[in-house]
Amino acid sequence: MNNNTQEMTFLDHFEELRGRLLKSLIALAITTIISFSFAQYLLRFIAIPIGGLSHLQSIEVTENISVYMRVSLLAGLVLAMPVIVYQLLRFVLPGLTSKEKRWVGFAVPSATILFAGGVLFAYFIMIPPAIQFLTTFLEVQTAPRLSNYISFVLNIMFWLGIFFEAPLLVFILAKLHLITGKALLKQWRIAIVVTAIIAAIVTPTVDPVNMGIMMLPLFVLYLLSVLLAFLA
Repeated sequence: MNNNTQEMTFLDHFEELRGRLLKSLIALAITTIISFSFAQYLLRFIAIPIGGLSHLQSIEVTENISVYMRVSLLAGLVLAMPVIVYQLLRFVLPGLTSKEKRWVGFAVPSATILFAGGVLFAYFIMIPPAIQFLTTFLEVQTAPRLSNYISFVLNIMFWLGIFFEAPLLVFILAKLHLITGKALLKQWRIAIVVTAIIAAIVTPTVDPVNMGIMMLPLFVLYLLSVLLAFLA
């Protein structure tokens, strides 16, 4: 009988998680559909570092529509972030005390602001020098494909947005007493190595300048995470 009870408890948790994920996906679908109405303006904005959409070319019939969908999806993800974070927190909150629930209550708007901040940082700080380097390398005229350029840009913007969530995640984990600021601070050497590896993977170019541009904000985010862990 105990085994059946444990199985039902596990199934209940699984059903709840599935429900939370389903609500998050529905929110993402709605915000993505809404994003269709202004995705063309976002495309023009994203194409500014390359000189505009006129400097890009499409060679496949479905290329334009697929790019339009990708941009709409990223915009929808930013708009749906409050709902996604809220649903994840609602799944975790039953296991927390009332005091812990109050502390993590600010996570919903914070997660949205941090993700959007990472996206903007990528667009204004990371992408322009990367595009300049790649398109002028060897002094060969470059006419990028639309899908290649947009995938390149959105990949950087998405991962920077995710990395900017790190301080918030560390703060919540510290409030749950799973990590401490002191322990994080002692691992600063490892943090440098990890940030270098991440920068090498995410950085679109192989030159040390762009890699350093990526490493600096990542390490600053680590230091901010340590500070928030101490405050937590």
